Amino acid sequence: MRILIVSQYFWPENFRVNDLAVGLRDRGHEITVLTGLPNYPEGRLYSGYHLLSATDSFDGIPIVRVPLVSRGNSRGLRLAANYSSFAASASLLGPLRCRGPFDAIFVFEPSPITVGLPAVWLRRWHNVPLLFWVLDLWPESLAAAGAVRSPWLLRPVEHMVRYIYARCDRVLVQSRGFIPHITRQGVPDERLRYFPSWAEELFQPLDLPPDAPERRELPPGFRILFAGNLGASQSLETILDAAERTRGVSQIRWVLMGDGRQRAAIEAQIRERRLQATVSLTGPRPLETMPRYFAAADALLVTLKRDPIFARTIPGKVQSYLACRKPILGALDGEGAACIRTAGAGLVCAAEDAAGLAASAVALYRASAAERAEMGRRGRAYFDENFHRERLLDRLQAMFYEAVAEHRATGALRRGA
Repeated sequence: MRILIVSQYFWPENFRVNDLAVGLRDRGHEITVLTGLPNYPEGRLYSGYHLLSATDSFDGIPIVRVPLVSRGNSRGLRLAANYSSFAASASLLGPLRCRGPFDAIFVFEPSPITVGLPAVWLRRWHNVPLLFWVLDLWPESLAAAGAVRSPWLLRPVEHMVRYIYARCDRVLVQSRGFIPHITRQGVPDERLRYFPSWAEELFQPLDLPPDAPERRELPPGFRILFAGNLGASQSLETILDAAERTRGVSQIRWVLMGDGRQRAAIEAQIRERRLQATVSLTGPRPLETMPRYFAAADALLVTLKRDPIFARTIPGKVQSYLACRKPILGALDGEGAACIRTAGAGLVCAAEDAAGLAASAVALYRASAAERAEMGRRGRAYFDENFHRERLLDRLQAMFYEAVAEHRATGALRRGA
């Protein structure tokens, strides 16, 4: 099958769509990716790229790139320009540069929803089915993150969301908590499918030697590692508040590994609160090295803001944590919390509950090594049952065949009429 993937983000940016493209390619499908110029999360174009960069490749997969306004400081008008410029240039240049033929189009939508606009146009241009993978709910996520609060601005965004969903042959949701929202947007049950995220195959349990360099990079003690985006949605203040409450347990060390809009603010707060001995901010690390850092940690941490929109989602890092067979500490609500509890993979408190997070950290620190190892084992077993990459790719492949067959049958009926 010939599949066009439309995603604002792609390699060398680290997103799960990279692994999805490789997984489909390895199953014999011809994959082409339509994407923008890499600039996430730093906000500037990656070295070696410029506005006229039009073609590229990743592991043998052809990439078609279109120009966009880089994210800059990822705020306000600059971020809006980033989103809209990709939608516009992909709509204008996509049909010229992605000539096909294609059998189906797949959209990867962690945010923004505007990635669906060029895909809708390309669906019509190539007369093929469109499968849209929703990993972030709009417009609710805009309000939850504080990016947009005005009803006058949110209302046209909602109209755009309905417009895009109405033109998708399949709408895939990464969390069952998304289903009521998508249904309210007018998507009928027969076009709605549950399709959760997985972890890349590189996320595996590892046994690091005592002298591994990753152990030396992390502070000594009981290391609780948060890995990923340092943004407003992650409620990083909850981590700092919990760290203040665990000062008396000197062995507990909180490690934030990643980058994002809140990094500078968190650095400033660590200094102001005099948490340098308790909290470490390491900066980002390459994706392929993360399993080694997970192995060097004693527990892995996930936090989210308290908001109904975030309660509906399972953060992508949860699957990676489960895959690496490490105990998990969570401060989040809803689907993500239920996943960790059902798996028996760690300790969870409510979102933004710093006292609860601190208590969980102390309890996990005082648990025996055997108890923590059992949490990790249960988490991995749950991952294999629910989030294993090959099983999910089997399911996605079946969705492609189903949508293509339905589209062709519908076309044949129309011609017959």
